[in-house]
Amino acid sequence: MPSIAGSKKLKRQMAPMFWGISRKRPRFVTTVRPGPHGKNVSIPTKVFLRDMLKLVTTAREAHYAIYNGKVKIDGITRKSIHHGIGLMDVIELDGVSDAYRLVPGNGHILHPIKIKNSEKNVKLVKVTTKSTIKSGKTQLGFHDGRSLLSDVKINVGDSCLMQVPEQKINEVIKLEQGSKVIVTKGVNAGQVAEVKEIKEGTFILPKRVLLSFGQREIEIPAELVMAVGKKEPIIQIA
Repeated sequence: MPSIAGSKKLKRQMAPMFWGISRKRPRFVTTVRPGPHGKNVSIPTKVFLRDMLKLVTTAREAHYAIYNGKVKIDGITRKSIHHGIGLMDVIELDGVSDAYRLVPGNGHILHPIKIKNSEKNVKLVKVTTKSTIKSGKTQLGFHDGRSLLSDVKINVGDSCLMQVPEQKINEVIKLEQGSKVIVTKGVNAGQVAEVKEIKEGTFILPKRVLLSFGQREIEIPAELVMAVGKKEPIIQIA
């Protein structure tokens, strides 16, 4: 019977550049299956271990580590080689003292950095949706596929410092004038800037933010930035 969830492999030439894989040989590579992050903004757990971190050298070693529950993402053991790891996800490996976080950097939308052990139980999430359900409660949707019922006063575009895997909001970071943001996509991906002005969207133009990188200022869509702190980033992002 055919698979109902799509192909398990992808031609290497079609894989995102930030995966860091060879482009021709072998012909195929493991792909991301439906999950918390989009296909073009995440990396399969298997490829992350073998090609990005280079903690294993073969697919067989990657399979052994993943299927035996040695990989935790945001505090939850993941046993799928196809699970997509995306922006701000925290990765822990059994037997390895270092914990990693995926952030924009080095010219790519995703780049692994080592983080302190004190930060492996928290992550930044961006609010992408906000709605009121039948009970009158507010439901928040985040960039990593999470949803949460909360009475916290927050708007779409703001960020939260969330405790994982408990999904508890520790702090709210407003996207407002004077706050610090990180650019998540484009040629400026990974750069931290200060918000100088927020321009509301129109029927034609999306909501935009004017950013200051010291002596340089640019204006980009608000969907391309994530609030990371008030004066300084609240957690390690570089």
